[in-house]
Amino acid sequence: MTSPLLISLVSCLVAVNQPSLIGRCDLAKVLHQEDLDGFEGYSLTDWLCLAFVESDFNITKVNENTDGSFDYGIFQINSHYWCNDYQSHTENNCQVDCQELLSPNLLAIINCAKKIVSGAGGMKNWVKWRLHCAGRPLSYWMTGCHLA
Repeated sequence: MTSPLLISLVSCLVAVNQPSLIGRCDLAKVLHQEDLDGFEGYSLTDWLCLAFVESDFNITKVNENTDGSFDYGIFQINSHYWCNDYQSHTENNCQVDCQELLSPNLLAIINCAKKIVSGAGGMKNWVKWRLHCAGRPLSYWMTGCHLA
């Protein structure tokens, strides 16, 4: 007979490994509420495209890079420059713990992304945005989304 404690532990481990996805329109609403539409000249469609190409709308995505740094969250923010992961050298320009960038309320990652976009290069700091979003028609990202 399997103990309830073991079943609980296994359930928690399975839940930890599951991606935490947010719907495209739900993300659009959050980004709109946090005044990202038009922030530094970028529309909600730019932000949605960025979130898709970087993480497939996965709030809890973590990716290890070849240099030993990690990318965190829906916008894949790098630990070498922007957050402290307590594992590798960091400049921690956003003054935030990298684990906070995985929070479902998205405020920490939005604030850090605003800091990144406000600096030199804007969204061009994200290679995938440059390759897949920049200069392309993106209006379809808002199809079916109602922000009111």
